[in-house]
Amino acid sequence: MKKISLLIALCCITAAHAGLFEDDEARRAILDLRKKIETQSEEIKKNSDDIKQFQNNLIEQQNLFESLRNEIQRVRGEKEELTQELRKQQAAAQALSQGVDERLKKFEPVKVKLDNVEFLADPTEVRFYEAALAAFRKGDFAVASEGFTDFNKRYPTSGYVVMSLFWLGNAQYANREYKDAIKNFNNLLAKDPEHTRAPDAMLSVANCQLEMKDLKSARKTLEELMKKYPQSESAAAAKERLSKLK
Repeated sequence: MKKISLLIALCCITAAHAGLFEDDEARRAILDLRKKIETQSEEIKKNSDDIKQFQNNLIEQQNLFESLRNEIQRVRGEKEELTQELRKQQAAAQALSQGVDERLKKFEPVKVKLDNVEFLADPTEVRFYEAALAAFRKGDFAVASEGFTDFNKRYPTSGYVVMSLFWLGNAQYANREYKDAIKNFNNLLAKDPEHTRAPDAMLSVANCQLEMKDLKSARKTLEELMKKYPQSESAAAAKERLSKLK
C-alpha cells in the first residue's frame, strides 16, 4: 500500500516537473517569437523610413526635373524670340544694304560703249546726254542745242564730249546757226581727228560753208576731207560735191 502511494506521489512530482518544463519552453518560444516580431517591426519601421525617404527623394527629383523642364522651355522660348528678332534684324539689314547699294549705283560710274569706244560715265552724265539726244531725234533742235551746250559745260572731259559736239553742231546746222556749228565741228576735229565721226564733221563744215555761200572755204574743206579721209563715205560725198562746184 505504501509502495503504491509512493509511486503515485512520484508520478505526481514527475508530472509537475514535466509541466514546469513545458511552461519554460513555451515561455522561451514566446520570448523568441516576441523578439523576432520586435526585430521584424524594427526592420519594417526602418524599411518604412527608407521607403519614405526614397519617396521624398523621388518627389524632390521630380520637382527638380519639372523645374529644369520649365527652365528649358523658358530658354527655348527666349531662344526662339532671339532667333525671330535676329531674322528680323538680318532682313532689315539686308533691305538697308540693298537700298544703300541701289542708291550708290545711282552714283557709280557705268560702262558706256559709243561708236566702238568704251568709257566710264556717271549715271547723271548719261541722263543729260540721252535727254539732249532724245530732243534732237524728236526734231526739237533748239532744246537739243541747249542741252548739248549745257552738257559740254558740265562735263568737259566726258567720253561723250566728241559725240556731244557732233550732235550740237548738227542741231545748230538745223537751226541755221552755221558759224556756231562750224566752231563745234572744228572742236570735234581738234579733240579727236581719228574719231569715226571726224569725216562726217568735216563734211558738215563744208555744208555750213556752202550754206553761207563761202564756196572757196567749202572747196578747200572738201579737198582736205578727201585727202585726210580718202576711204570714208564722206570723202566720196565730198568728191561728188566738188564736181558740182567746178
